[in-house]
Amino acid sequence: MKKYFYLAVTLIILLLTACTNQYECKDSMQTTSFIPESNVNKVIAHLIDSLGEDHSFRIERGVRQVATLWQKQDGTTDDFVTFCITSFVADNAALKTLYSTLERNFEVINGYYHKMDVELKAPLQLVGPDITPVDMQFGSYNASAHLTDDLYANKIAFLTALNFPYYSLEEKTKLGEQWSREEWAYARMGDKFITRVPAEIQQDVSKTLTEADAYISDYNIFMDKLRNAQGEQLFPDEMKLISHWGLRDELKSNYANVEKGLEKQRMIYRVMQRIVDQSIPLQVVNNGSYEWNPESNELTENGRTIVVTHEDTRRYEVFLRNFHAMRKLDAYSPHYPTELERAFDATMEVPQKDVEELFKGLISSPLVKEVAAFIEARLGRKLEPFDIWYNGFGAGEGIPEDKLTAITSKKYPDAQAVERDLPNILVKLGWNPEKAKEIASLIRVDNSRGAGHAWGAEMRNDVARLRTRIGEGGMDYKGYNIAVHEFGHNVEQTITMNDVDYYMLNGVPNTSFTEAVAFLFQKRDLELLGLKNPNPEDAYYLALDNFWGCYEIMGVSLVDIQVWEWLYANPDATADQLKEAVIRIAKEVWNSYYADVLGGKDELLLGIYSHMIDYPLYLPNYPMGHLIDFQIEQQVRGKNMAAEIDRMYTQGRIIPQLWMKKSVGSPISIEPLLNATKEALEALGNK
Repeated sequence: MKKYFYLAVTLIILLLTACTNQYECKDSMQTTSFIPESNVNKVIAHLIDSLGEDHSFRIERGVRQVATLWQKQDGTTDDFVTFCITSFVADNAALKTLYSTLERNFEVINGYYHKMDVELKAPLQLVGPDITPVDMQFGSYNASAHLTDDLYANKIAFLTALNFPYYSLEEKTKLGEQWSREEWAYARMGDKFITRVPAEIQQDVSKTLTEADAYISDYNIFMDKLRNAQGEQLFPDEMKLISHWGLRDELKSNYANVEKGLEKQRMIYRVMQRIVDQSIPLQVVNNGSYEWNPESNELTENGRTIVVTHEDTRRYEVFLRNFHAMRKLDAYSPHYPTELERAFDATMEVPQKDVEELFKGLISSPLVKEVAAFIEARLGRKLEPFDIWYNGFGAGEGIPEDKLTAITSKKYPDAQAVERDLPNILVKLGWNPEKAKEIASLIRVDNSRGAGHAWGAEMRNDVARLRTRIGEGGMDYKGYNIAVHEFGHNVEQTITMNDVDYYMLNGVPNTSFTEAVAFLFQKRDLELLGLKNPNPEDAYYLALDNFWGCYEIMGVSLVDIQVWEWLYANPDATADQLKEAVIRIAKEVWNSYYADVLGGKDELLLGIYSHMIDYPLYLPNYPMGHLIDFQIEQQVRGKNMAAEIDRMYTQGRIIPQLWMKKSVGSPISIEPLLNATKEALEALGNK
C-alpha cells in the first residue's frame, strides 16, 4: 500500500559498511582476489606520501573500496593503480564541485528512469482494460537494470567510491551528530556504491516482485456472494474487498453495526483463516460467479453444489519466489549477506535485535490485559481473535460506515475530484494556502486496481502519485480512509524531495518515518470531513488506539521476521513446507502473546497480512511507524502540525535515532506510548 517495495530494492546496491574507527581504518571489507593486497597498500602509501597524512582516512578507505569492487573487465592491476592515483580529489573546493556534479546527474538519471517505470507499470496498477501478458512483460521490465553495470564500466561508480568514504551505522551514530549538512550529504554519497549486482539478477528481482504485487492486487473477495448457514447474504451487492486490507477494514467498520455486525465480523474472520491455510476455494478469488459459505466451505451456483478446488499453496509459492529472488542478492552483499540484515541494519538502519526488543517489550506489557479489559467493557462481551483489529476507541458511538460512504462518494465521485480537493485538505491541516497549492501541484491522483498506494518522485519538480480505489458510485469510506493515509505519504515524499537542501539527503531515514506522516493524516480523516469535534478526552483515546494498533502489528511483524529466519535455515523448502512453517510460527507467536488476551489457542490469524507476500520484510516498518507517529503526535500537539512536519522532515535522510533526537528530543521508544496508555486507562476508567 505504500512506497513500492521494489523501489527500495534499488537501495540494496547503495548500502555499505565500514571499519568502526574513523581514524584507524583496519577495514573489514576484503579486497577481491583480482587486485592483490600488495598493490592496494602501495597505492595507499603513494597517495599519503604525495598528499599528506591529513588525507589518510579518505585515501585508505576509498582505495580499499574501489579495490573491492574492481573486476577483470574494469582493467588491469596497473589500470587500477593509475585510476586511483589520478582520480583521487584532495582539494576541498574541487571535491565540492565533484559532489555537485555527481548529485545533479544522479538526480537526472534516477528521475527519468523512475518516470519510465511509472508509465510501464500503469496498466498493472491503474483501473483500465484487463491486464495482458504483454502488459505484465513491460510492467516487470526494469529499464535501469544495466545502469549499475554502465556506471562501473565508465568508471563513475569508482570515482564516487574513491572520493566519498562510506560509514557504518555505528560510525554514523557516533559521528553524525557533529556532522554538517554537507558532511551528511557526502556520507550518503559514500553509500552509493558498495556492491555490484548483475543486471540479470536485478531484472529477476523486479520481475518477481511485480508478479507478487499483481497476485495481491487481484486478490479480491466478492462479499455479496458470501452466505451464512441459513443461506443469507450479509453484505451488500457489488461489495468486492481486497485481501487483507479491505477485509480488515470491513471487519473494523462493523463495530459500529449493532445488528449484524458481529456475525459479519465472524464471517470475515473465517475468510481470513481460509486464506492463510489455503483452504479457500480458488473459484472465489477475484470471481463472483459462485455463492460461498466460508464456515462450511461449501460452494454453490444457483443452488447446485460445486466441487471446491482449494488454493492449496499458491500464496506460499509467491512468497517462496520472493525469497529465492532476494537470496540471489546475498552473494553480492558481503557485509549484509541476508535479506534480514539488509532490511534492518542497512535499509532501516536500526538493528534487528533492537527492533524485536521494542516489539516484545510492548506486546508482553501488563498493560495489554488492562486495555483488553477496557475493550471488553465497551463491547459487552469476551474478546475474540479478530478483536485484534478493534477500532472503537472514541468518546461516543461510531458513525455507521454507510453514512460515511454517502458523504465520501458524493464529495469524491472520481479521481479528479480528489485531486482538486488536495489543497483544501492541506489548508485544514495547517499549511498556508500558497504552500498547500505548491505541494498539491506536485501530486497526481489515479484510480487504482489495488487498495491504493503512494509513489514518490525521484527528482525535484516531478509529481508524486496517489493511487486510490474509486468505484463507479464514487469513493467509499474505506477508500477515502486509505487515500488520506496515502496522501500523507505523498506530502512527505513531496517535502523531502523538494525542500531538503541536498538531493543525496532527500527522503526519510527509513519507511517507518513516511508511515508516521501517513498515520498523522489518516487519524484526522473525519476531521477533514467536518465530522469530528475536539474532545478533551481525544488524547486518551488516541493513546489507546495507538497502543492496540501496535499490539496487533508487532505480532504480525514478529511472524514475518521469524518466517524469513526459517527460510534462511531451510533454503530448499517447498511451498508446502513454507505454508506449514508460516502457520506454525503464526500459532506460536499467537500462543505466546495473544491467546491469553483474545482466546483462540493455535490461532493462525497473524499470517493474513498481504505484505508478507508482496513486500518482503516491510511489515516491521508499520509498528516502528506507529511508535514514531505517537512521539511525533505528542510533539505537534498544541502546535501547527504543518509547521512541525516541515521542520522535522526537511532534515531528510539522516539516521533514524538522530532524526528523532533532533525532532522530538528522544530516540524511538515504547516508553512514551506505555506511559500515555497507563494515563489514559486511569483517566477513562470504565467509560
